[in-house]
Amino acid sequence: MMKQTRRGFLKKLSYLAILAAIPRVAWASWNAKAFAADELQKAIKEKFGDMPVIDSDAVTLKAPNIAENGKVVPISVKSSLENVASISVFVADNPYPLATSVKLGKSSIADISVRIRMAKTSNVIALVEADGKLHRTSQQVKVTIGGCGG
Repeated sequence: MMKQTRRGFLKKLSYLAILAAIPRVAWASWNAKAFAADELQKAIKEKFGDMPVIDSDAVTLKAPNIAENGKVVPISVKSSLENVASISVFVADNPYPLATSVKLGKSSIADISVRIRMAKTSNVIALVEADGKLHRTSQQVKVTIGGCGG
């Protein structure tokens, strides 16, 4: 049996302190049904219910016109809207359309950058939740090498 060293004990204690400091709220916000939905409209409904969706110029989606590799497609979404609660990115033709969803705090700036996987050429849709409405913009991205589908 190994003898416990002071350094080992302090290392384990620091790991436990870090785990205790992680807010439980971050884990509670996972929406498994929305991420598991296999159709775009089902994913949006699971994530946002019947919230009204409007096309908006206040949301900017930046994505490549042609993604050379569907496994790593850089996407950025920015909004000039006030009171942004979340930004979500959907890929219409992915096996599971909800690619990412980020909750924002009251003092957060509505500007995210992520890398997503795309199975094939598809529309990428950004939904920004602000003041009880969903503001939408979209862009088609052509994929030349398969991502999550092959």
